[in-house]
Amino acid sequence: MPEADVLTTANGVSPGMLARERTIAGPRFNRWLVPPAALAIHLSIGMAYGFSVFWLPMTKLVTEADPAVCAKLGFLAQLFATDCNWTVPAVNHIFETFIAMLGISAAIWGAWLEHAGPRKAGFIAALCWGGGLVIGGIGVSMHQLWLVYLGAGVLGGIGQGLGYISPVSTLIKWFPDRRGLATGFAIMGYGGGAMIGAPIAVALMQKFATNGVPGVSSTLICMGLLYVVAMSAGAFGFRVPPTGWRPLGWTPPAESSNKLITHRHVHLRDAWKTPQFWLIWTVLCVNVTAGIGVLSMASPMFQDVFGGKLLGLGGAVDLSAAQKAAIAASAAGLVGLISLFNSLGRIFWASTSDFIGRKTTYFIFFALGIALYCTLPTLGHMGLAGAFVIAVCIILSMYGGGFATVPAYLSDIFGTQMVGAIHGRLLTAWSVAGIVGPFLIAAVREAQLDAGVAKNLVYDRTLYILAVLLLVGMTCNLLVKPVKETALMSDEELDRERSLQHEATAVSVDVQNAARGGFGLVGVVAWAAVGIPFLIGVWIAIAKAAALF
Repeated sequence: MPEADVLTTANGVSPGMLARERTIAGPRFNRWLVPPAALAIHLSIGMAYGFSVFWLPMTKLVTEADPAVCAKLGFLAQLFATDCNWTVPAVNHIFETFIAMLGISAAIWGAWLEHAGPRKAGFIAALCWGGGLVIGGIGVSMHQLWLVYLGAGVLGGIGQGLGYISPVSTLIKWFPDRRGLATGFAIMGYGGGAMIGAPIAVALMQKFATNGVPGVSSTLICMGLLYVVAMSAGAFGFRVPPTGWRPLGWTPPAESSNKLITHRHVHLRDAWKTPQFWLIWTVLCVNVTAGIGVLSMASPMFQDVFGGKLLGLGGAVDLSAAQKAAIAASAAGLVGLISLFNSLGRIFWASTSDFIGRKTTYFIFFALGIALYCTLPTLGHMGLAGAFVIAVCIILSMYGGGFATVPAYLSDIFGTQMVGAIHGRLLTAWSVAGIVGPFLIAAVREAQLDAGVAKNLVYDRTLYILAVLLLVGMTCNLLVKPVKETALMSDEELDRERSLQHEATAVSVDVQNAARGGFGLVGVVAWAAVGIPFLIGVWIAIAKAAALF
């Protein structure tokens, strides 16, 4: 991909390959080369959703452990113990660490990213995510759980945050005419990363297994190195448009056509002080909490609610081991299907929001969500497994769609100049939901089981609670209004911000002729590099879902 003209700074020194000045597009660049670069990063970090494939293998690493002694170890003791197997609860908090660090790192370094540019941020994300997995693999080989948390959880989580937001601002600036479609492409990758990564991880653990011990360590190291390469390729594929660039034939809509879409910009330091920011923060937090609620309990809920009915048997029957295995296979098929809808829902809903508006899209999420959450218990009691599956898939498509639509929502409200940094701050809502949501769901479930509620009924109250949360989100969404004039950047502030991003003076480029190149062989190769693995993941997910039918 061609670079812009040779650059020099005021000191006569050429900026480094990672500098933002070196990423400003030249005349032969094509904007459709940016989405595959973003997908290369998001498909890699999206493996976070597939990390559950490691939980059980990580509990079988010590073959000579004394069960009686190891049963007494608490979480803190397991962090340092070398002669006892870890428990599933001790390792699955790594996922929560991912999500917490994702939001924290995105919030802390979002403003830096706007100035540093997507290439530098994407490359550092590659080193953190891939390097974190390598360190995690070393921790597994040493059987030191604290090192796994430090590498895969903390350092990997930082890579997650930087990688997640690195393409957002760039894509929105390249596609002012289709903001939702552009961000939907990238964030679709995060939802689909597990469809590719999880089967690879399972195959590698089997290949590297020795004496019945799963090859978790070697798998983490191999995948870490693979992700460093894939994400680095994506990072170096990024280009940013020069200031004032527009797609051919496109003119911004008149200001009066949609009051919610601003044609000016809000600075990060002012955006988070506005009520609009916190209303959208709550909208995302509620949508994610409700979605995680269904995502985390979809498989056990499906098995507990329908049980033998899935095999054409009555409700209260004793099931054989083979029958239980068949029911578990059906539940695994549901998990594969909702993973697919989680991913494809991101591109569908985000691109739809370009036509119906972001506020309307979120209204549909909440209104339809409330109806579906309240209907699920009834579908379960009536034994309508097919309708139940359809409802869950729609819910998960809106869960993914909420992630993909929110960057475009933010750019409508706060402008495009600092939308990446603002999005980074907003992702703290995901961190909160990722920690609070599972705890809330588990607490409600355990309380009902302790009270003697039957297994097939414990999910009813949980679903109704989630419906109430969605009502809160709907109310917040309806309250979103345009920001006040006082929050908008002045022309002087905007010029200063652009100078910090090296947009105004660092590059001499004809805006009208910039980035008008053809798609060409490079475009075909770039899209094939991300599209073929993604389609293979889709095929695997569909194959798993076949067990439902």
